[in-house]
Amino acid sequence: MEEQNDKEIASKRQRDQMFRLVTKGFYNELMNYGVGKAEVIRVASHLLDNLLAKEKRPAEEQPYYNGIFTLASVKDEWASRKRLIIEPVRLRPLEMPIVKKVAGWLKDRTVRESFVPAFPETERELKEYFSDPTREYFSIDYSDETVGIVGGENIDIHSRDINMSNINLNSGFGFELEGVFLDEIMIGGKHQDVVRMALFKPLWLQIFSPKS
Repeated sequence: MEEQNDKEIASKRQRDQMFRLVTKGFYNELMNYGVGKAEVIRVASHLLDNLLAKEKRPAEEQPYYNGIFTLASVKDEWASRKRLIIEPVRLRPLEMPIVKKVAGWLKDRTVRESFVPAFPETERELKEYFSDPTREYFSIDYSDETVGIVGGENIDIHSRDINMSNINLNSGFGFELEGVFLDEIMIGGKHQDVVRMALFKPLWLQIFSPKS
């Protein structure tokens, strides 16, 4: 009974945190669209009108962004060529020549500040960082061009501040909200929130377990 109560409390806290996250993201987007602070009350009134009107709600089970890919979707060439392929995307170990490209990406402030935790900024420091044997990184290639990198330690996502578009996109791939770290990092003299999402084991097994 006590264990059930603990689970209920944890679930309630998670939902409260989700509501805070969604509310803050919605408020930020209203500001981006030029909605004045005094007009937010009018927006809240319209939300209440929609609720009372009992408009059509989204389906209980939304399909994933582009369908769940399975183990059969993956072309495994790891033993022979050190790569995994889900056309047209390839995953392979990060090689040092790619580090120069990563350093070029990081020269863009918006790109540099999007990583949590932050990467070193110089090419020399990046090579030292990626050469650390305790770290494992992979290149993401799209149509034979390297378009990103990903760490191999765990399957989670850290997003800087509140970006509802990214959260919705990640949710479409099965990632769930783990938590929001308020004022977690300092960028440009201002504190920023960090959102953490994860792909949990039950869904991972659903996607990748061989079908009998």
